[in-house]
Amino acid sequence: MMNIDFSILLDFRMALFMGLLQTLKLTVICIILGTALGFVTSLARTSKSKVLFVISTAYVTLFRGTPVLIQLFWIFFCLPLLLGIDISNFVSGLIALTLFMGAITSETFRASFNFVGKDQYDACVALGLPYRTQVMYVVLPQALLRSIPTLLSNCTSLFKESALVSTVGIADLMFVSQNIANRTGHPVEILTTAALIYFVIAFPITRAVTRLETRTLKRLAM
Repeated sequence: MMNIDFSILLDFRMALFMGLLQTLKLTVICIILGTALGFVTSLARTSKSKVLFVISTAYVTLFRGTPVLIQLFWIFFCLPLLLGIDISNFVSGLIALTLFMGAITSETFRASFNFVGKDQYDACVALGLPYRTQVMYVVLPQALLRSIPTLLSNCTSLFKESALVSTVGIADLMFVSQNIANRTGHPVEILTTAALIYFVIAFPITRAVTRLETRTLKRLAM
């Protein structure tokens, strides 16, 4: 029977901490870029231009309809061959997670656009406001307010999906944990700890999303 000893974690606490920092760094960057991409994509999907609509719809359908792991592998292994350039594992992970975040976030924004009344668009036209001004000062604030709970949920999903980047050699929490487990022969202690770290970070956000969603719905109903 295996001897379980969690005290071994003390010897690798800094390695696990650095892996967690890498995970958080990648997640935060992808959240920022993915949210911006998602908003632009949602505008394209509601655009009167058929070209923009077709391109944005194809992108969202593709990245929402395929596993993130396949997207990551394709960008890491195939894209460099097609472009004839070297793409680092970090950049590959960054691109894959950003595109995934952009796809799921675009649907969040697109749904929130439906709550912006037609009378407000008409008022913008009557005032002669440029399209950019309408988007930045009329559509965006209301869309953000209504989509915050879902956006936070998307961020939690991205944080958990980020563990997949370990498969292309990015030294995130999962990658470091796997290496330590293989090296020490103590997978139970190491991988259990990694799972608890992911849970401790993701669970409070999930609970906060539920409460925030309830409060937001109450405010909007007033």
